[in-house]
Amino acid sequence: MNSATYLASQLAKSFSRSLQERSASVGFLPGQFPVLVELWNGDGLTQKDLLDRLDVEQATLANTLSRMERDGLIERKTHPQDKRKQVIRLTDKANSMRDAAITAATAADDALFAGFRTFERELMLEYIRRIIGNAGKV
Repeated sequence: MNSATYLASQLAKSFSRSLQERSASVGFLPGQFPVLVELWNGDGLTQKDLLDRLDVEQATLANTLSRMERDGLIERKTHPQDKRKQVIRLTDKANSMRDAAITAATAADDALFAGFRTFERELMLEYIRRIIGNAGKV
């Protein structure tokens, strides 16, 4: 198949499966990983902040956050300046799994890039970033 959108969809599924194999023992799901990364980079974001950064549907993020709260990965607190908003903070459990989660994601990447030379991998990542940038212009 020569459709980039079809192949991108298959690549996303492959990454998710590869990450799922490695994330279960750490204690997170592949769909939670982007939220964890954003919060590890700056804890205390609002749901709107996460929506803007992750470019996902409101309902998808709401479901992900509910599951993460249920699983003890996040806590929601009332925003100090705006009582209508909630600040999302990582729990100690989520913070303690950071290194293992990043190791799992790196292993998932490494499995998908098996047989690639370093420059091929870097070039592929640059192409993916460019495609994502172009998609944001559509």
